[in-house]
Amino acid sequence: IPLDSTQTRDYSYLWALHLIANPMPSAAAVRKRRKGRAHTALLGNHYRVDSVDRLVLPGLPKYDNDFNRDVHDCFNLIVLVPVVILNMLNWNWDVLLDFSRKGQTLKMADAWTGEWFSLFWWVTLSYFIVDMAWVAWIPSCVKSPGTIIKHHIATLIYIVAPYMYPHTRFFMGACMSVEVNTWFLIARRIFNKQGFSPWVIQLPGTVSPAFSIRIKFISIFFYITWISIRCILYPFLLWHFVTLALQQYRVQNSIRNVETLVLPIHFIFCMLNLRWTYDLCMSKILYWKRLSTARRRGNKTMDAYSYSDKGL
Repeated sequence: IPLDSTQTRDYSYLWALHLIANPMPSAAAVRKRRKGRAHTALLGNHYRVDSVDRLVLPGLPKYDNDFNRDVHDCFNLIVLVPVVILNMLNWNWDVLLDFSRKGQTLKMADAWTGEWFSLFWWVTLSYFIVDMAWVAWIPSCVKSPGTIIKHHIATLIYIVAPYMYPHTRFFMGACMSVEVNTWFLIARRIFNKQGFSPWVIQLPGTVSPAFSIRIKFISIFFYITWISIRCILYPFLLWHFVTLALQQYRVQNSIRNVETLVLPIHFIFCMLNLRWTYDLCMSKILYWKRLSTARRRGNKTMDAYSYSDKGL
């Protein structure tokens, strides 16, 4: 129908057709999609992840040269060494590693000497402030700058308690042992940019035996410290925090005590550790199940993912 200058066409029917062909996703679908993206981004920092199925694949991701990331990684590898060493100097290792007292509760407070606590605390404080400022100034040095900054803010709040309340200082020493795992986590990336699987006995011919041994050593201790510290020690400390908070409540008849104040922060750290561990394990289990099914059916496409890279 011809239109004069005072008439306009009505295109609303086109929008209706678009909605019919592309219905709006439900709220549950949106939440699932966001969760999947967060899950992939988290594991994608340190593992090979299938962009379609979001499965953790064998081997490690390959890293191209990135000046900002490499300098930041080197900074962490260097600065974390004195943090870890100063932490170790505050413990009596004869008491800490004494397993002869069977049937008795091992109290970490008995093994804490605190001789180097002041220097340890200031070095730790300086490290987190500098690293947080670094990430805020150059966000491209990490894949998840927002997560790193939030973690550092929570940690800075966390370490105020042992500075003000000496009886909680051994908690800081125990919690900061997680930086050993952080060191191995970064070392896995910076010393193996080629993405070789650490569990393959014979790597390509151009790789020296020393390189193969090094990446295996780093990966083994990475998983040992991940399980022992993040999955065992941190939940144990949470239980200890709860016990002390209840004791203080019975004595003071009030929840206004340092144990109750830091309890939520430590609980969040424990949940994050368990979530990351769950995501990794479930993704690997799902991958292995699909790979086993594909092999039984003779599916070469799925089997090609595994080639010679077998392991985490």
